[in-house]
Amino acid sequence: MVSALKKKLKKILARGLAIYCNKTKSMNKVIGKKEFKTEVVESLHLSIVQFKTDWNGASQIVSMIYEDLAKAYKGSANFFTVDAEEEIHLGKEYGINEIPTILFFKSGKVIDYVTGLIPKNVLITKIENALSSSKN
Repeated sequence: MVSALKKKLKKILARGLAIYCNKTKSMNKVIGKKEFKTEVVESLHLSIVQFKTDWNGASQIVSMIYEDLAKAYKGSANFFTVDAEEEIHLGKEYGINEIPTILFFKSGKVIDYVTGLIPKNVLITKIENALSSSKN
């Protein structure tokens, strides 16, 4: 009985991990300091960066919304995730005091941000505003 449950759990975890990895590769890229400079700071396009941790409940909830929006806005904006614990220096550089925090960059500059547990409609409004200001 225990052996069968272990096998089932392994299958579920393996499938979940594969789904997570596919989402990360296609819609929302996890980046560190090196990639941050080239993909966000040096980019002329709208870049949306989520600072989060794996253990924070609000980060987990916002991450699900963030993934959905990364799919919906694919091609219009670049979506990235930074692990706030692994990249402490980036958090300090951008004044990250609350997790999760989402920064909106245009031409290497922060043009907007949101912190904490953010409703999906608020994020959509922020993205739409950033996209319309990007066209100007």
